[in-house]
Amino acid sequence: MIVDCEDGQRVYESRDKGTTWTEAIGTLPGVWTKTRLYFWYLSLRVEALITATTEGRKVMMYVQRGNFSGDNKPNPLYICVTDNNRSFCFGLVVVEEAAVNWEFASNLLYSDGSLHLLQRRGNGEGSAISLAPLTEELKEIESVLRTWAKLDAFFSASSTPTAGLVGFLSNTSSGGNTWIDEYLCLNATVTNAVKVKDGFQLMEIDSGVLWSLNTRVNNVRHVSLSHYFTLVASVTIEGTLSENTSLLTASVEKNNSNHTMGILYTADLKWVTELKNKITKSSTWEPNKEHQVELTLHGKKVFFCIDGKLLVEEEVPLTGETPL
Repeated sequence: MIVDCEDGQRVYESRDKGTTWTEAIGTLPGVWTKTRLYFWYLSLRVEALITATTEGRKVMMYVQRGNFSGDNKPNPLYICVTDNNRSFCFGLVVVEEAAVNWEFASNLLYSDGSLHLLQRRGNGEGSAISLAPLTEELKEIESVLRTWAKLDAFFSASSTPTAGLVGFLSNTSSGGNTWIDEYLCLNATVTNAVKVKDGFQLMEIDSGVLWSLNTRVNNVRHVSLSHYFTLVASVTIEGTLSENTSLLTASVEKNNSNHTMGILYTADLKWVTELKNKITKSSTWEPNKEHQVELTLHGKKVFFCIDGKLLVEEEVPLTGETPL
Protein backbone atom coordinates (compact mmCIF):
# COMPACT_ATOMS: atom_id res chain seq x y z
CA MET A 1 0.00 0.00 0.00
CA ILE A 2 1.30 3.46 -0.97
CA VAL A 3 0.49 6.28 1.44
CA ASP A 4 0.86 9.95 0.50
CA CYS A 5 2.55 11.74 3.41
CA GLU A 6 3.70 15.30 3.97
CA ASP A 7 7.29 14.36 3.11
CA GLY A 8 6.47 12.15 0.13
CA GLN A 9 5.21 8.63 -0.45
CA ARG A 10 5.74 5.71 1.91
CA VAL A 11 5.10 2.01 1.45
CA TYR A 12 3.34 -0.16 4.02
CA GLU A 13 2.86 -3.91 4.01
CA SER A 14 0.53 -6.33 5.79
CA ARG A 15 1.04 -10.02 6.46
CA ASP A 16 -2.34 -10.66 8.11
CA LYS A 17 -4.71 -9.66 5.30
CA GLY A 18 -4.80 -6.01 6.28
CA THR A 19 -5.39 -6.24 10.04
CA THR A 20 -2.08 -4.55 10.84
CA TRP A 21 0.26 -2.54 8.65
CA THR A 22 3.98 -1.80 9.09
CA GLU A 23 6.26 0.41 7.03
CA ALA A 24 8.18 -1.70 4.53
CA ILE A 25 11.97 -1.51 4.78
CA GLY A 26 13.04 -4.01 2.13
CA THR A 27 13.67 -3.67 -1.59
CA LEU A 28 10.30 -2.28 -2.67
CA PRO A 29 10.35 1.11 -0.86
CA GLY A 30 13.45 2.12 -2.81
CA VAL A 31 11.22 2.76 -5.80
CA TRP A 32 9.74 5.70 -3.92
CA THR A 33 11.82 8.35 -2.27
CA LYS A 34 11.03 11.27 -0.03
CA THR A 35 10.40 14.23 -2.26
CA ARG A 36 12.55 17.33 -2.37
CA LEU A 37 10.14 19.65 -4.15
CA TYR A 38 6.37 19.69 -4.52
CA PHE A 39 6.57 19.73 -8.32
CA TRP A 40 9.12 16.90 -8.20
CA TYR A 41 6.58 14.92 -6.19
CA LEU A 42 3.82 15.60 -8.73
CA SER A 43 6.06 14.62 -11.64
CA LEU A 44 7.69 11.46 -10.27
CA ARG A 45 5.10 10.06 -7.87
CA VAL A 46 4.04 6.43 -8.12
CA GLU A 47 0.42 5.51 -8.76
CA ALA A 48 -1.85 2.56 -9.38
CA LEU A 49 -0.11 -0.11 -7.32
CA ILE A 50 -1.93 -3.41 -7.80
CA THR A 51 -1.20 -7.06 -7.07
CA ALA A 52 -1.57 -9.79 -9.65
CA THR A 53 -0.66 -13.39 -10.33
CA THR A 54 0.70 -14.00 -13.81
CA GLU A 55 3.05 -16.64 -15.20
CA GLY A 56 2.58 -18.44 -11.88
CA ARG A 57 4.23 -15.63 -9.91
CA LYS A 58 2.72 -13.13 -7.49
CA VAL A 59 3.81 -9.65 -8.49
CA MET A 60 2.95 -6.00 -8.07
CA MET A 61 2.44 -3.63 -10.98
CA TYR A 62 2.44 0.14 -10.79
CA VAL A 63 2.60 3.30 -12.88
CA GLN A 64 5.39 5.81 -12.47
CA ARG A 65 5.91 9.14 -14.13
CA GLY A 66 9.41 9.53 -15.49
CA ASN A 67 10.18 13.19 -15.97
CA PHE A 68 10.56 16.28 -13.84
CA SER A 69 10.41 19.66 -15.47
CA GLY A 70 9.35 23.05 -14.27
CA ASP A 71 8.58 24.07 -17.86
CA ASN A 72 5.25 22.27 -18.15
CA LYS A 73 6.68 19.72 -20.60
CA PRO A 74 5.07 16.36 -21.49
CA ASN A 75 5.48 13.73 -18.79
CA PRO A 76 5.98 10.07 -19.82
CA LEU A 77 4.32 7.21 -17.98
CA TYR A 78 6.10 3.91 -17.33
CA ILE A 79 4.58 0.57 -16.37
CA CYS A 80 6.64 -1.34 -13.82
CA VAL A 81 6.46 -4.84 -12.33
CA THR A 82 8.17 -6.08 -9.18
CA ASP A 83 8.27 -9.28 -7.17
CA ASN A 84 9.61 -7.26 -4.19
CA ASN A 85 13.06 -8.55 -5.07
CA ARG A 86 13.73 -6.95 -8.44
CA SER A 87 11.86 -4.48 -10.66
CA PHE A 88 11.40 -4.09 -14.40
CA CYS A 89 10.12 -0.84 -15.91
CA PHE A 90 9.33 -0.13 -19.51
CA GLY A 91 7.68 2.57 -21.57
CA LEU A 92 6.85 4.93 -22.87
CA VAL A 93 3.31 3.73 -22.34
CA VAL A 94 1.67 7.14 -22.45
CA VAL A 95 3.02 10.65 -22.74
CA GLU A 96 0.89 13.09 -20.81
CA GLU A 97 0.48 16.27 -22.81
CA ALA A 98 1.62 19.53 -21.32
CA ALA A 99 -1.88 20.75 -20.65
CA VAL A 100 -2.00 23.74 -18.38
CA ASN A 101 -3.97 23.24 -15.16
CA TRP A 102 -4.82 19.61 -15.98
CA GLU A 103 -4.54 17.05 -13.20
CA PHE A 104 -3.89 13.44 -14.15
CA ALA A 105 -4.73 10.29 -12.18
CA SER A 106 -3.97 6.76 -13.33
CA ASN A 107 -5.10 3.29 -12.30
CA LEU A 108 -4.16 -0.18 -13.50
CA LEU A 109 -6.85 -2.83 -13.93
CA TYR A 110 -5.88 -6.50 -14.23
CA SER A 111 -8.50 -9.21 -14.70
CA ASP A 112 -8.85 -12.46 -16.63
CA GLY A 113 -5.38 -12.15 -18.09
CA SER A 114 -5.90 -8.61 -19.41
CA LEU A 115 -4.27 -5.35 -18.30
CA HIS A 116 -5.78 -1.89 -18.82
CA LEU A 117 -4.76 1.66 -17.97
CA LEU A 118 -7.54 3.88 -16.64
CA GLN A 119 -6.80 7.60 -16.72
CA ARG A 120 -8.73 10.58 -15.49
CA ARG A 121 -7.83 14.16 -16.18
CA GLY A 122 -9.61 17.34 -15.38
CA ASN A 123 -9.57 20.98 -14.39
CA GLY A 124 -12.13 23.55 -13.36
CA GLU A 125 -13.74 23.45 -16.79
CA GLY A 126 -14.35 19.73 -17.13
CA SER A 127 -12.95 16.21 -16.91
CA ALA A 128 -12.39 13.16 -19.11
CA ILE A 129 -11.85 9.45 -18.51
CA SER A 130 -10.05 7.04 -20.85
CA LEU A 131 -9.49 3.27 -20.75
CA ALA A 132 -6.66 1.80 -22.82
CA PRO A 133 -5.67 -1.87 -23.20
CA LEU A 134 -2.05 -2.71 -22.40
CA THR A 135 -1.90 -5.93 -24.42
CA GLU A 136 1.64 -5.62 -25.71
CA GLU A 137 2.89 -4.32 -22.38
CA LEU A 138 1.43 -7.34 -20.58
CA LYS A 139 3.12 -9.65 -23.08
CA GLU A 140 6.44 -7.99 -22.28
CA ILE A 141 5.81 -8.31 -18.54
CA GLU A 142 5.04 -12.01 -18.96
CA SER A 143 8.20 -12.49 -21.03
CA VAL A 144 10.30 -10.83 -18.32
CA LEU A 145 8.69 -12.96 -15.61
CA ARG A 146 9.47 -16.11 -17.62
CA THR A 147 13.10 -14.97 -17.82
CA TRP A 148 13.20 -14.42 -14.06
CA ALA A 149 11.69 -17.86 -13.42
CA LYS A 150 14.14 -19.55 -15.79
CA LEU A 151 17.16 -17.92 -14.16
CA ASP A 152 15.85 -18.56 -10.64
CA ALA A 153 15.40 -22.24 -11.49
CA PHE A 154 18.91 -22.41 -12.94
CA PHE A 155 20.53 -20.82 -9.89
CA SER A 156 18.47 -22.86 -7.42
CA ALA A 157 20.28 -25.95 -8.71
CA SER A 158 23.63 -24.32 -7.94
CA SER A 159 25.60 -24.95 -4.77
CA THR A 160 26.15 -21.19 -4.45
CA PRO A 161 23.48 -19.39 -2.36
CA THR A 162 21.55 -17.07 -4.68
CA ALA A 163 18.30 -16.38 -2.80
CA GLY A 164 17.33 -12.76 -3.37
CA LEU A 165 19.51 -12.38 -6.46
CA VAL A 166 18.68 -9.02 -8.05
CA GLY A 167 20.95 -8.84 -11.08
CA PHE A 168 23.43 -10.99 -12.98
CA LEU A 169 26.10 -9.85 -15.44
CA SER A 170 27.50 -12.71 -17.50
CA ASN A 171 27.98 -13.32 -21.22
CA THR A 172 25.48 -10.90 -22.80
CA SER A 173 26.52 -7.51 -24.13
CA SER A 174 25.29 -4.99 -26.66
CA GLY A 175 28.44 -5.36 -28.71
CA GLY A 176 29.49 -1.94 -27.47
CA ASN A 177 29.98 -0.57 -23.98
CA THR A 178 26.86 -2.08 -22.40
CA TRP A 179 26.98 -5.22 -20.26
CA ILE A 180 23.43 -6.55 -20.22
CA ASP A 181 21.83 -7.74 -16.99
CA GLU A 182 20.49 -11.26 -17.56
CA TYR A 183 17.51 -10.35 -15.33
CA LEU A 184 16.77 -7.39 -17.65
CA CYS A 185 16.59 -4.92 -14.77
CA LEU A 186 19.67 -2.69 -15.01
CA ASN A 187 22.63 -2.91 -17.38
CA ALA A 188 26.22 -1.94 -16.59
CA THR A 189 28.49 0.41 -18.54
CA VAL A 190 31.93 -0.83 -19.59
CA THR A 191 34.91 1.43 -20.34
CA ASN A 192 38.03 0.45 -22.33
CA ALA A 193 37.44 -3.30 -22.18
CA VAL A 194 37.35 -6.26 -24.57
CA LYS A 195 34.49 -8.78 -24.57
CA VAL A 196 35.54 -12.30 -23.58
CA LYS A 197 33.56 -15.38 -22.61
CA ASP A 198 31.33 -14.69 -19.59
CA GLY A 199 32.66 -11.19 -19.07
CA PHE A 200 35.13 -8.50 -20.11
CA GLN A 201 38.90 -8.17 -20.10
CA LEU A 202 40.08 -4.91 -18.52
CA MET A 203 43.52 -4.02 -19.84
CA GLU A 204 43.99 -0.27 -19.32
CA ILE A 205 44.60 1.80 -16.22
CA ASP A 206 41.22 3.50 -16.77
CA SER A 207 39.29 0.33 -17.70
CA GLY A 208 36.27 -0.41 -15.57
CA VAL A 209 32.68 -1.53 -15.17
CA LEU A 210 30.08 0.80 -13.62
CA TRP A 211 26.82 -0.68 -12.35
CA SER A 212 24.77 2.32 -11.18
CA LEU A 213 22.38 0.84 -8.65
CA ASN A 214 20.06 3.05 -6.60
CA THR A 215 20.06 5.65 -9.35
CA ARG A 216 17.36 6.69 -11.79
CA VAL A 217 17.28 6.11 -15.54
CA ASN A 218 14.80 8.60 -17.04
CA ASN A 219 14.01 9.38 -13.38
CA VAL A 220 12.72 5.82 -12.89
CA ARG A 221 14.55 3.71 -10.33
CA HIS A 222 15.11 0.16 -11.59
CA VAL A 223 17.23 -1.52 -8.90
CA SER A 224 17.14 -0.48 -5.26
CA LEU A 225 19.40 -1.79 -2.52
CA SER A 226 18.99 -1.23 1.21
CA HIS A 227 21.53 -1.72 4.00
CA TYR A 228 21.65 -5.43 3.18
CA PHE A 229 23.30 -6.49 -0.06
CA THR A 230 26.12 -8.59 -1.47
CA LEU A 231 28.23 -7.92 -4.57
CA VAL A 232 30.16 -10.88 -6.00
CA ALA A 233 32.59 -10.88 -8.92
CA SER A 234 34.57 -13.73 -10.47
CA VAL A 235 37.95 -12.35 -11.56
CA THR A 236 41.22 -13.61 -13.03
CA ILE A 237 44.23 -11.32 -12.58
CA GLU A 238 46.99 -11.61 -15.17
CA GLY A 239 49.11 -8.70 -13.95
CA THR A 240 49.11 -5.22 -12.43
CA LEU A 241 49.31 -1.79 -14.02
CA SER A 242 49.89 0.11 -10.77
CA GLU A 243 50.96 -0.43 -7.18
CA ASN A 244 47.33 -0.65 -5.98
CA THR A 245 44.53 -1.55 -8.40
CA SER A 246 40.86 -1.29 -7.47
CA LEU A 247 38.95 -4.50 -8.10
CA LEU A 248 35.47 -4.29 -6.52
CA THR A 249 34.15 -1.04 -5.05
CA ALA A 250 30.79 0.05 -3.68
CA SER A 251 30.02 3.70 -3.03
CA VAL A 252 27.13 4.29 -0.64
CA GLU A 253 25.71 7.78 -0.34
CA LYS A 254 23.06 8.82 2.16
CA ASN A 255 22.15 12.10 3.80
CA ASN A 256 24.93 13.86 1.84
CA SER A 257 27.49 11.46 3.34
CA ASN A 258 29.51 9.20 1.05
CA HIS A 259 31.04 5.90 2.15
CA THR A 260 33.31 4.05 -0.27
CA MET A 261 34.31 0.48 0.46
CA GLY A 262 36.40 -1.70 -1.79
CA ILE A 263 38.81 -4.55 -2.44
CA LEU A 264 42.09 -3.88 -4.24
CA TYR A 265 45.08 -5.96 -5.27
CA THR A 266 48.73 -4.91 -5.16
CA ALA A 267 51.83 -5.45 -7.26
CA ASP A 268 53.32 -7.57 -4.46
CA LEU A 269 50.36 -10.02 -4.75
CA LYS A 270 48.45 -8.84 -1.67
CA TRP A 271 44.72 -8.29 -1.21
CA VAL A 272 43.85 -4.88 0.22
CA THR A 273 40.56 -3.68 1.73
CA GLU A 274 39.66 -0.01 1.93
CA LEU A 275 37.00 1.85 3.91
CA LYS A 276 37.03 5.60 4.61
CA ASN A 277 40.76 5.79 3.79
CA LYS A 278 41.52 2.92 6.17
CA ILE A 279 43.63 0.39 4.24
CA THR A 280 44.23 -3.16 5.44
CA LYS A 281 46.52 -5.66 3.72
CA SER A 282 45.84 -9.38 4.02
CA SER A 283 46.44 -12.67 2.19
CA THR A 284 47.92 -13.12 -1.28
CA TRP A 285 46.35 -13.51 -4.70
CA GLU A 286 47.52 -15.88 -7.42
CA PRO A 287 48.11 -14.73 -11.01
CA ASN A 288 45.96 -16.41 -13.69
CA LYS A 289 43.73 -18.07 -11.09
CA GLU A 290 40.01 -17.36 -10.91
CA HIS A 291 39.10 -15.74 -7.60
CA GLN A 292 35.65 -14.99 -6.20
CA VAL A 293 35.62 -11.50 -4.71
CA GLU A 294 32.76 -10.63 -2.36
CA LEU A 295 31.64 -7.44 -0.63
CA THR A 296 28.70 -7.62 1.78
CA LEU A 297 26.94 -4.80 3.62
CA HIS A 298 24.83 -6.09 6.51
CA GLY A 299 23.31 -3.20 8.40
CA LYS A 300 26.29 -1.20 9.61
CA LYS A 301 28.81 -3.99 9.04
CA VAL A 302 30.77 -4.55 5.84
CA PHE A 303 32.45 -7.89 5.15
CA PHE A 304 35.24 -8.40 2.62
CA CYS A 305 35.70 -11.98 1.41
CA ILE A 306 37.91 -13.78 -1.10
CA ASP A 307 37.06 -17.30 -2.29
CA GLY A 308 34.55 -17.67 0.54
CA LYS A 309 37.02 -16.69 3.27
CA LEU A 310 36.65 -13.53 5.34
CA LEU A 311 39.45 -11.01 4.92
CA VAL A 312 38.22 -8.33 7.30
CA GLU A 313 35.07 -6.95 8.91
CA GLU A 314 34.55 -3.21 9.34
CA GLU A 315 31.95 -0.80 10.74
CA VAL A 316 30.17 1.63 8.39
CA PRO A 317 28.65 4.76 10.03
CA LEU A 318 25.22 4.47 8.42
CA THR A 319 21.96 5.42 10.10
CA GLY A 320 18.46 4.03 9.72
CA GLU A 321 17.10 1.14 7.68
CA THR A 322 15.50 3.03 4.82
CA PRO A 323 16.67 2.46 1.24
CA LEU A 324 19.94 4.05 0.24
